[in-house]
Amino acid sequence: MATTKKELVDAVASDAGLSKTDAASAVDAVLNAITDALKKGEKVQLPGFGSFEVKERKERQGINPKTGEKITIAATKAPTFKAGKGLKTAVAG
Repeated sequence: MATTKKELVDAVASDAGLSKTDAASAVDAVLNAITDALKKGEKVQLPGFGSFEVKERKERQGINPKTGEKITIAATKAPTFKAGKGLKTAVAG
């Protein structure tokens, strides 16, 4: 089962002793800061948790699965996340 943003806000409010409104503002601020940094091409590192960065994918050839026709897939940028050691250890148990 996935955790929703509402559940994340509730957890932050509980753990930090904040109101749900303040916790929602804090969660939104963190997500916006990460998004803005990635838009600028910056890497966001959270020691012990992981890092976010934008990777460029080169133009490449693909095949349309319906028709079998060869197509060109345009170059694009995609956000990526790499888990840090602390997160990996916590998840592994």
